Amino acid sequence: MTPFAARVLRWYARNARDLPWRRRRDPYAIWISEVMLQQTRVETAVPYFERWMARLPSIRALAAASEHTVLKTWEGLGYYSRARSLRRAAQIIVRDHDGEIPSDVDALRRLPGVGAYTAAAIASMAFGRDEPALDGNIRRVLSRVFNMTTPLGSPLGESRLRDLSAKNLPKGRAADFNQAMMDLGAVVCLPRNPRCETCPVGSLCDAKRTGRQSQLPVRPRKALRRRIFMGAAVISRPGEVLLRRRPSNGLLGGMWEFPKAEISGPTRNVARTGRRLPALIRGSFEIHIKQPQPLVQIEHVYSHFEVMVQAFRCTANSGTIPAGFRWASVSRLSRYPMGRVDRKIADHLRADQA
Repeated sequence: MTPFAARVLRWYARNARDLPWRRRRDPYAIWISEVMLQQTRVETAVPYFERWMARLPSIRALAAASEHTVLKTWEGLGYYSRARSLRRAAQIIVRDHDGEIPSDVDALRRLPGVGAYTAAAIASMAFGRDEPALDGNIRRVLSRVFNMTTPLGSPLGESRLRDLSAKNLPKGRAADFNQAMMDLGAVVCLPRNPRCETCPVGSLCDAKRTGRQSQLPVRPRKALRRRIFMGAAVISRPGEVLLRRRPSNGLLGGMWEFPKAEISGPTRNVARTGRRLPALIRGSFEIHIKQPQPLVQIEHVYSHFEVMVQAFRCTANSGTIPAGFRWASVSRLSRYPMGRVDRKIADHLRADQA
């Protein structure tokens, strides 16, 4: 065992975080937690994990669940393709592996939504395989301790990180080591203002020795987020509104929404947007609306773009609705899985009705 690994494991023995998935050795629970933790903070994921395990407690329960149930259980975590991939993977596991999650990294990687990190994390934590895992926290710790100046995400950078992790991985202790490294990055080796004075490997850290903590890891330059303006038609009749189910593939696939259209050109004028909305909704969905009245404005930031949505309450010119649309009771909108923007519009409607 390297001195670095020995210090990390000693620190972990005294400071391991008490997380619900660590109280179980069930590979299913570990798999669910690792997928939830992709692009999600631990404190955010915990209540969602507990709710998920209560509603979908096993591989077979997940495989048999409807997409609606899975998306509703996931609602609020974002990146909904993760939930759809979990369901597809569960169906594959039931069909091809008799309901047992495979322990082999290559077999795990063939499952939808399971990449290199998730496969290594499941193999090491659920099955005791000596597999190094590289999440964001581990990348940061390794980059600083070993002064890795190659940008993250580059082929050379990823290769060097894998070599460093594998070199320090203690045989037979991969589960503890990987989780210890995650905890070290999460509570000590923070992205900003790292707590170097309490770090168990501070005397081994090149970044601390040279004062370069704030400069490492080296990250590729982020592209500027595109800003999108949209109008949403909240098409109403007494006690009900018209919802559209999005296609299963793509952003927010399978979720329900109020029909929207992107607004090009001058977008800040609410009255002008309201005048343009009927033609845009008719062109996108072949629904004829009238009398749009401003309802609420919602802003939301996605990973690669920002959106501002001006919602308008309106009525339909005819009773015919296209396929994929449904009249829904305002009092029951909570039953429909929605993205954050549409959930805020729905909550506004329910508050108005109360």
